[in-house]
Amino acid sequence: MNSVPDVVHDVTDPNTWGAAIDEAVNAVRRGALVVLPTDTVYGVAAEAFDAGAVAAIGTAKGRADRTPPPVLVPDVRTLDGLATEVSDDARALADAFWPGALTLVLRAQPSLQWDLGDNRGVVALRMPDHPAALALLRRTGPLAVTGAQRVGETAPLDADAARAQLGDAVAVYLDGGPVPGGGSTVVDATVTPPRVVRPGAIDVEALREVVPAIEPLAAEDDAPATSPPADPEADA
Repeated sequence: MNSVPDVVHDVTDPNTWGAAIDEAVNAVRRGALVVLPTDTVYGVAAEAFDAGAVAAIGTAKGRADRTPPPVLVPDVRTLDGLATEVSDDARALADAFWPGALTLVLRAQPSLQWDLGDNRGVVALRMPDHPAALALLRRTGPLAVTGAQRVGETAPLDADAARAQLGDAVAVYLDGGPVPGGGSTVVDATVTPPRVVRPGAIDVEALREVVPAIEPLAAEDDAPATSPPADPEADA
């Protein structure tokens, strides 16, 4: 029987996940894909500043377009490194809901050397509330991440389901056990007041406790021109 290297690594225990995180860091640094657990679904991740690795996410998922993936960050301080013109409202939302299921659409720093796809000069940022994801992000820095499923399929809630869909296209699978599902709430913070562009785990009432003027989900033809194309699979 041929020996096949195990690409699934247990990250349920911080006391024993060191080698697994090392494997994932090495994979990211060489431009390979990694699947990781988040506080919503499992995501497939790549180095955000490696255009070839970002493109490989779309190939693995069977996606032909260049819909830009969101970017996961390790802490709130990363905002100013990746985005510009960050409003007080955006900062207040990040302070209140990060780490957590809130994605903020912000104007991307024009000096950054990255190619996330057809992003119209903006970037969608989120800090996930999952210890293994944060452990990886603190080592790698920002990662481009979207749901770890093939186009048209259901977002996976465990590592085995992700592997069944993406197979050998992914170098390392981090198995953090089952995750709850759902998706993050996406808020366009490039406009004043900010507005919800996709409902999710955080409802408008909770957002309004922090930013009272925030607007609920707008009609599609009312969406601001700066908003990136919606990624229906960006639940990670």
